[in-house]
Amino acid sequence: MTAEMFPKEKTIDLRKKHIGPSCKVFFSHDPIKIVRAKGQYMYDENGVRYLDCINNVAHVGHSHPMVVKAGAEQMELLNTNSRFLHDNLVQYAQRLQATLPEKLSVCYFVNSGSEANDLALRLAWEYTGHKDVITLDNAYHGHVSSLINISPYKFHQLANAEQSKSVHVALSPDLYRGNYRQDHPDPATAYADDVNNLIQKAHEKGHKVAAFIAESLQSCGGQVIPPAGYFQKVAQHVHQAGGLFIADEVQVGFGRVGTHFWAFQLQEDFVPDIVTMGKPIGNGHPMSCVVTTREVAEAFKNSGMEYFNTFGGNPVSCAIGLAVLDVIEKEDLQGNALRVGGYLMRLLEQQKEKHPLVGDIRGRGLFVGAELVRDRVKLTPATAEAQDIIYKLKEQHILLSADGPHRNVLKFKPPMCFSEEDADMVVEKIDQILTDIEKALGLQMPSTVHTENGSHKRNVQPEENGCHHSNGIGHSRDTSQHHASQQNKRLRP
Repeated sequence: MTAEMFPKEKTIDLRKKHIGPSCKVFFSHDPIKIVRAKGQYMYDENGVRYLDCINNVAHVGHSHPMVVKAGAEQMELLNTNSRFLHDNLVQYAQRLQATLPEKLSVCYFVNSGSEANDLALRLAWEYTGHKDVITLDNAYHGHVSSLINISPYKFHQLANAEQSKSVHVALSPDLYRGNYRQDHPDPATAYADDVNNLIQKAHEKGHKVAAFIAESLQSCGGQVIPPAGYFQKVAQHVHQAGGLFIADEVQVGFGRVGTHFWAFQLQEDFVPDIVTMGKPIGNGHPMSCVVTTREVAEAFKNSGMEYFNTFGGNPVSCAIGLAVLDVIEKEDLQGNALRVGGYLMRLLEQQKEKHPLVGDIRGRGLFVGAELVRDRVKLTPATAEAQDIIYKLKEQHILLSADGPHRNVLKFKPPMCFSEEDADMVVEKIDQILTDIEKALGLQMPSTVHTENGSHKRNVQPEENGCHHSNGIGHSRDTSQHHASQQNKRLRP
C-alpha cells in the first residue's frame, strides 16, 4: 500500500508552485518524500526505512493502532464543538489534571502550541492587568504575532526588526555557553537575578510585568537544562512584581524527561501558574491545552468576553488525547524514556571522551543534546560540522536535526518507543562520521581540556563513562537498563 500520487519530482514542482516559499523542507537539496510511518520509523516512496530521531510529535510512535482506532471510532459517531455536553471532554480534562499539581485544575482546549501560548498570554494579561512579558534569549513559543514578539529565536532573524518595548529578554540559563556556567557557585540565583533586574528596569520605565514565560527545557535554544532552583527563584521575583509564571511544555511534556511526567517538575517543589502543552498531546492530531488555576480562570471569565474555540476540545480530539495517555501508561513509555534516554546519554558521553568536536552532552530522558565545538576552550561552534553529520546520517537513513543559536547542537527527541538498539545504531554512525571529519580537520583529543570558565577535565577512556530546524534546511555550511518490552516490539513494523 502506498500513499504516493505523484512522482517525487512532480511533488516538488507542485510544492514550489502552490506552497508558500517560506515553508521550508528538510534537506532542501534532496528532500525526502515520506509516504508512511510506524513506531520510530518513517518510509519513503521507495520503501526505504528511516530511523526517526527528531519527531517528538509522534510521541507514542507513528500511526499507533490504539490512537488511530480511538480517533476513527469517535469520528464515526460524532464530532462537534464544546458548546454541547460530551463525556470525552470532561473525562479527558479529569485525566489530564490528575497528572498535574492540584492547583492546576482548569483546562482550555485549543489546537496548537501557538494557540495555547497565545491564550496563556491573554490569561496573564487579564489576571494581572499588566502588559509586559519576560522571555528567555533563544526562546521559541510559536508562530502567531503575539508569540513572534516573545520568541528571540525568531525575531532575531528578522531584518531591521524592533523588539517590542513590552518584551524583555532574560539570559538563557545555559550552564555550558551562558554567562554563568558549571563552575559558578550559584548559577540559579545569578540567572534569576538577571530576571529580577529586568523587572526593576521595567518598573523604572513605568511598565508592569504580566508574565515570565519559559520552555521547561529550552528546545530550539539548544536543549538547555536550567540549573536546579532557577524556576523557583524566578517565580518569587515575578510573583512579587504581580506577574504569573507560564511553563511551556509544548516540546517536553507527557513523560519525555523520564523521571517526571512534566519537565517543570524537574525543578523541585515548583508549580507554575499556567502550563501550556501541544505537539505530543495528540500524537500528530492537532490539539493542545492550557491549564491554569481557578483564580486565573475566574479573572478571565470576569473580563466579560466569552472564550470559544470551534475545534478545541471536540470529541474526536479528546478521544485521541485519552488514547495517548492510555498508551503512555500501558507501554511504560515514561519509563522507557528514562531507561533508553540514560543509555543514549552514556553512549554520547563516551563519544565526548573520544572526539574533540563533542563539547557537551546534556539532557533528560529522551530529550538530549550534543553540542559540537571546534575548540573546547573558546567553545567555537562547529556549525558546518553539525550540518555535515546531519546530511551524512540522512544518507544512512537516520533523521536527526541540529539547533541552538549557532545550529551546532545535535538534537535527539525521538518517538518514545525509541529503543537501546536504535540508540546503538545512531551513535555508532555518529562515531564513524566524527572520526572522518576530525581526521580531515587534523583534530586530536588533548590530554587535558581547560574551558574558558576555568574548569578542566581529564581525558578519560570511553570505558570509564550516556521550530525551524537545521535538518539540512538551506544546507548551511556557515538513566537505564535494557528495555525490549513486547509493547515496544509491537510498535515496530
